[in-house]
Amino acid sequence: MEEKRIDPLQIIGFFLLFLVLIWMMYDQSEMVEQTNQTETETTTTEQIPSSAEMASINTPVNAVDVVADTLPEQLTTLQNKELRLAITSKGGFIHEAELINQTNYRKEQVYVVKDNNVDFNLRIEANGALINTRDLDFVPIFDGNQLIMRSSVAGGTLDYVYSLANDKEESKAYRFRFAIRSSGLSVQPESTLFWGLDGFRHALSADYENRYTQLTYQYEKDKVQSLSAMGEDDDKDKEVSWVSYRQHFFSMILIPSEPFSSINVESSTIMNSEDSDQSIFLKRFETSTAIASQNGALNTSFDWFIGPTDYEILKQYDENLSESISFGWGIIGWMNRFIFFPLFGFLSGFLPYGIAIIVMTVIVRLTLSPVTYKSYLSQAKMKVLRPEITALNEKYKNDRAKKQQETMKLYSKAGANPMAGCVPSLLQLPVFLGLFYFFPVAFSLRGKSFLWAEDLSSYDSILDLPFSIPFYGDHVSLFPLLASIAIFVYSKMTMGQQMQPSQPGMPNMKFMVYLMPVMMLFFFNNYASGLSLYYLISNVITIGIMLVIKNYIIDDEKIFMRIEENKKKPKKQSRFQRKMEEMMEQAEQQKRSGRRR
Repeated sequence: MEEKRIDPLQIIGFFLLFLVLIWMMYDQSEMVEQTNQTETETTTTEQIPSSAEMASINTPVNAVDVVADTLPEQLTTLQNKELRLAITSKGGFIHEAELINQTNYRKEQVYVVKDNNVDFNLRIEANGALINTRDLDFVPIFDGNQLIMRSSVAGGTLDYVYSLANDKEESKAYRFRFAIRSSGLSVQPESTLFWGLDGFRHALSADYENRYTQLTYQYEKDKVQSLSAMGEDDDKDKEVSWVSYRQHFFSMILIPSEPFSSINVESSTIMNSEDSDQSIFLKRFETSTAIASQNGALNTSFDWFIGPTDYEILKQYDENLSESISFGWGIIGWMNRFIFFPLFGFLSGFLPYGIAIIVMTVIVRLTLSPVTYKSYLSQAKMKVLRPEITALNEKYKNDRAKKQQETMKLYSKAGANPMAGCVPSLLQLPVFLGLFYFFPVAFSLRGKSFLWAEDLSSYDSILDLPFSIPFYGDHVSLFPLLASIAIFVYSKMTMGQQMQPSQPGMPNMKFMVYLMPVMMLFFFNNYASGLSLYYLISNVITIGIMLVIKNYIIDDEKIFMRIEENKKKPKKQSRFQRKMEEMMEQAEQQKRSGRRR
């Protein structure tokens, strides 16, 4: 019985696809005192001092370093319907940032800032003193719709001013104004701003979440750069308009009113490498930049965004903040922005999220069905030619050059092209990659259940293993398992349709039927179940389309008759074909001449 062998071009295609998959694993407001919308609370350990008392909090010092640590810590809380900020008197910055309507995989409140995971410091030289604001005591003062955190230092005052929006629009509720002002201080031309953050783990799989926890920034108006999501990385750039610390589905973004003239950024993984599931933090982000004074005084402002990494929210901002999301490069990112996100947003507006994924999959597969038809038609032609190719293999089994020459002549006469089956697959590759990028960054899937999957943005474990399998994990996800079975069935159907002549040195490649399902099983076991659901439905639909094409559209006898008619027609060779044939004939003549000698 004739062995079925895979086309070498398919081997190359599978290998390239595998490399692509591996590569993708390793891219003011009103204060909130109105009770009908938001609430502002002030919690202190003691009464707010008077102006006279404030003046004595930090004694003016004309020394090299200024360190003031005389008062117990107190927190001032600002809150609207989406965001709660707790501002500390020690350093005057955010001590806690809680997203009120978001919970993590343990059903606990999501905090972007908590447990001293943030370090914010302004290093100032003023009045002969070196001041680090992280060491200063600040006192809260309410001024209309603003919270002023004031520190008296070196004979002057330094203010951090917070304005948290009380807005009906969800997107604006995550964004607030932050200003730095000085008075009575002769500040040197440049001060250094440092901002560090240890990114929390919020998802079930720390490894998976860590792949999408990343520092991104925009520079020179519209250029976007991301540090590596794997390991350590650093960079520096000029004219930076925002810096984003993305913790997969939650972000803290610094947006200066005027672009930073230059920045230095760093990112490093701090996740527990030996037992990632015990990790509390995933990555450490650091940014340092210069802040210019104006006539010896500081008067600069920023906006902060602390909220979901949600495309629908971020795209509402003029600063291009949505580019902090990893959409993919080139046409892949374009498809996500203008096709997949709008389509899925429309479908999920009236359908359950799991059903919306299925419907979107059906739409995508039906759209690509003409490409599937072209691919199957090419395979059918090659199948009809199989007996003749086999005969040529036997006839010229000891003359490889002649066999290739005669095979090309047969393809030319029959009007068949062995590459025709690969081109449709290449056309589908951007769609495959686009959806590979789409599902991991689709915030709307977070926490949404479907069938046995509790969270479509995380894996759908049906069995927890008492041990961990390398590259697989310590659990069994069902959607990847079902998708692997569907890929196996599809591969068997495709291989049965393929025609590959026997070539010297080519091993039996039936194992490829098993390789792709195994790759799917291992690769996607820890990925978002929504992505695995898509691949499952996609392969089931593709199998159905192929069965319809095979049984109701393509007739092998008609294809055979058409090929026979094509053979009888005179074929005009292209210049490339003529050149290839001449090269083969020359190689054959040289081979014969060598034998005679």
